[in-house]
This record gives sequence, structure tokens and C-alpha cells, in this order.
Amino acid sequence: MLFKLLLLIAYTSFIHAYSVIDYSFITKYEYGQMLYENPRGIGCSKCHGNNAQGSLIASYKTSKGEEKRIFAPKISDVSWERFKTVLSAKENKSSVMPTYFLTNDELISIHFYITNLKK
Repeated sequence: MLFKLLLLIAYTSFIHAYSVIDYSFITKYEYGQMLYENPRGIGCSKCHGNNAQGSLIASYKTSKGEEKRIFAPKISDVSWERFKTVLSAKENKSSVMPTYFLTNDELISIHFYITNLKK
């Protein structure tokens, strides 16, 4: 009886350990990183930076001599709802942000990556 109990405990421990370890070829974090760097065309990192903290995209002078700057916002702490809404739009209202045609799984992976960036 004791042997059966020990065997059951060992089996349960093995099953639990196997279910916790990610045996994927590429992790969710790595997949999100890959998509962040090059989703389709220009990567998010080109404007939002390698750490998703935002950056200056361009600066220029208007015909009146005023200096203007275009910044990409920080997105490392953007909510899932906002992230999905902006990137799922059929046509982005921003004249700077490109329209991507990402699947829901791709959006989830990118959001997971940017909100879990290693500090």
C-alpha cells in the first residue's frame, strides 16, 4: 500500500512538473519579441524603441518656421483593451501609425512581450 502511495505521489509530481515547463520551440516571450521587432514590414521597435518606452520619430520645421516633433508613445504599460483596439483598427486614424493586419494570437504575444520586458 505504501509503495502504491509513493508511486502515485511520484507520478503526480512528474505530471505537474511537465505541465509547468514550457517545452515549445519558441516561448511566448520570444515570439512576441520577434513580432515586436518585425511584425510585417516596419517593426514596432523602430518607433517605440527597443524597450517600448517611446521615442522621437521625426522633427521638422513648418512653412512658418515652427519646429514640430512627432513622438511615438510609451507602450510598455498600455492596457490590453487599448492595445487591441488600436492595432485591430481596419484603418488607423493616426497619420503616422501604420495599419497592421495581425492575428489575435500575434497581438496577444506582442502585448505579453512589451508588458513583460526584462528591465
